[in-house]
Amino acid sequence: MELSDNESKEPIKIGDRSTSDVVVRIRTHEGRDEWIYCHSHIIVKKSKYFADRLSESWPTCQILDSRNCVEVHCEERDFDYQITVLRFFYAQSDVTVTDFCNVANAIGILRVAFELGCPQIISTCVGYLEAVPWEESEEEEILKTIPKMGSQAEQVLARLQPVNRGTVVKIFVSAIRFATSSPGYEMKDLKTSAQEQIEYMLTEDDDAPLLTADDEVKSEVRDCVNGLLARFVNVLESVDEETKMGLFEAHLSDLSWAFQIVAKLEIWGDFVDTWAEASVKIVRVAEVAFLLTGVAKLKVLEVTAKVLETVAYGSVVLPSVKRLHLVKVWLAFVRLVKSSVDDSVAVSDDSVVVSDDDNGGGGGDVAVKSDDEVWQTLEGAFVLMILALPSSDQAEILTEWLENKQIRYPDLTEAFEVWCYRSKVAKRRLGLLDGDSRKTNGV
Repeated sequence: MELSDNESKEPIKIGDRSTSDVVVRIRTHEGRDEWIYCHSHIIVKKSKYFADRLSESWPTCQILDSRNCVEVHCEERDFDYQITVLRFFYAQSDVTVTDFCNVANAIGILRVAFELGCPQIISTCVGYLEAVPWEESEEEEILKTIPKMGSQAEQVLARLQPVNRGTVVKIFVSAIRFATSSPGYEMKDLKTSAQEQIEYMLTEDDDAPLLTADDEVKSEVRDCVNGLLARFVNVLESVDEETKMGLFEAHLSDLSWAFQIVAKLEIWGDFVDTWAEASVKIVRVAEVAFLLTGVAKLKVLEVTAKVLETVAYGSVVLPSVKRLHLVKVWLAFVRLVKSSVDDSVAVSDDSVVVSDDDNGGGGGDVAVKSDDEVWQTLEGAFVLMILALPSSDQAEILTEWLENKQIRYPDLTEAFEVWCYRSKVAKRRLGLLDGDSRKTNGV
């Protein structure tokens, strides 16, 4: 339809039936159907889709007043965005980021602009999405949308691209150094976050671990954890001062986490050796700490349970003298703690109320729950470690156990039964072996 000179000077508006020469019919599978009166010279200039559909090579459908009709089929979620994009065609200036308002709108407009072939709108959407923060749900929607659009939108995904191993190693090393550096209490939350992410990087879940530890990574972790252990041992020397008790508990929490990391990497030997050598000092300090905070003993037991289980199953091999030392030191301590916890449970079902605060001394009441898994782990480890000792050492430990009033925990019944059986049949079994040996040697 030809426009007069006067008409051409007036701003052309979308939906103006009197000047329109084409109808854009927007339809959804759900039955929504809207006719928008448009102008071919505008929409052809802005959209490759309309340029193709209104070209002489594409058959069109004539409707009332000799207007061409172009149908656009879309999903229900994009219906309003289709109309928005058509309105953008009639704007006096190019679309800017202020026209989007938020990420969800930009994604919807980008989908439509891509389908209609609108380079300027696509470029503006991509620039906006690349620059602004996303919510988690928006990120998922972007992952569903952008990859289908090829190179013209790929920069949006720059923040989601995998990085090379060298970069991962660098950030891992920085994180492990900070997480094991014993920073002050004011950085507790930062340290906890670093520890969580280190564990996440090494964990295999639905995805492979972000970092597979090689000798270089293991060496760095070993050095960092050994540094943490060394500082812990130094704290043990001066922890009688109440002001240092917070350091003692903070180091215990860090060591409990650090053991999970060295166990995951199977480099726990130094940790176990240091814990074994420092056991007497740790018990001495833990007994003092319990009087001050009520938490330290249970924190100590969390780490000890992991150490003893590692030794009990042979993941770390120690001489029998060291294993006997571990059993004697920790058996007595564990028995006393379990007894005090059980006495407190009579007052409060599954917890003992003690005085504590985040700094480890004097504060409000907190409930320290008795962790059944820790007690079971300790009991099982003791049984296995005792049964791996020389029989005379087993007898000494079992005698003390039978004479102790806290005989219920740890329950060494299994160790006692095995010791009785082994001792009773020892001469016969070893005699048979000795006879077999003589026959073999021709005696």
